[in-house]
Amino acid sequence: MTAPSIPPAGAASPIVWDEPGRSAAFTQWLSRVAPVHGLLPDTLRTASADASFRRYFRLDTTKPGVSRIVMDAPPDKEDSAPFVKLAKLMRAAGVHAPQVLDWDEAGGFMLLDDLGQQTLIESLDPGRPEAARPYFDEAIDMLIRWQLSSQPGVLPPYDRALLERELTLFPEWYIGRHRGVAIEGQLKERLARSFKAIVDSNLSVASVYVHRDFMPRNLMLGADGRLGVLDFQDAVYGPITYDIACLMRDAFLSWDEDFVLDITIRYWERARKAGLPVDDDFGAFYRAVEWMGLQRHLKVAGIFARITLRDGKPRYLPDTPRFIAYIRATASRYSELTPLLRVIDEVEGTRPLTGFAYGRV
Repeated sequence: MTAPSIPPAGAASPIVWDEPGRSAAFTQWLSRVAPVHGLLPDTLRTASADASFRRYFRLDTTKPGVSRIVMDAPPDKEDSAPFVKLAKLMRAAGVHAPQVLDWDEAGGFMLLDDLGQQTLIESLDPGRPEAARPYFDEAIDMLIRWQLSSQPGVLPPYDRALLERELTLFPEWYIGRHRGVAIEGQLKERLARSFKAIVDSNLSVASVYVHRDFMPRNLMLGADGRLGVLDFQDAVYGPITYDIACLMRDAFLSWDEDFVLDITIRYWERARKAGLPVDDDFGAFYRAVEWMGLQRHLKVAGIFARITLRDGKPRYLPDTPRFIAYIRATASRYSELTPLLRVIDEVEGTRPLTGFAYGRV
């Protein structure tokens, strides 16, 4: 999940290297690619860092107004091969993704074209959904092009094993280590029952290419207003409901339910028209989207706790209340998820929501 911090254009900034010898390796690589691509090494500055071990830098070129991005991904910590593969797949699908201009596989350095200096999230105001609508229209068109290019056997499967492994992050890191609650007895049983229902639901829908972090923080606004997409290296082949759930139930901002519903309907209508395998009944499709979103929220709450406690990056943890709110809201709507709601109430010390419950009793 990218967390951009973009300095002013042309403002060089010192780079700190944690590994001995990496600075020299980077300098050697940059000196090789700079004349080939017209790079100006003295303009190198931080572009962003993310929740992984990857870092991104921006530097200008000899062509006015044109910049490039350098990815620093230590090969002992990050495998960049999926990024290279996915960038090609996305561009072939007509999705505006960065072009890989040079890749030092052994060193873990990559040169990319620059999709823009502003993320979509920086241009959105949850209080003004009408202003956001054109951006989301473009995003869902991009998503549909990506899904239409799907082929089985190309990307890793988003299968039961992976879904279940993701869900274990929530009890291990969020409940157990962050909240200090023991995973045992009735709480453990309720989680097991809820997780099985969630995974069964998510495996019941058709599979397509899944970005896995398709959200405004990973969509870039180019100078021409065109949207580009980043942070796709963890893409898989799995539930068609995942990316639209991710887009509308964001990790870092929340929309009113009416707007979420409106954009989801727009996606569903266009997906059906394009021939994608979405349910013909919107009610059934929306239920599946909500349950897929629940999978993601549980996973990310666990990841944010892990990043804080294991990796020493506490800036993500303040966003976990948003995820707990998503989880409680969805669990309160379906009777099958009542056990999960009880777990959240116990862990968070909150009172049960009141309202309608949908699903099998």
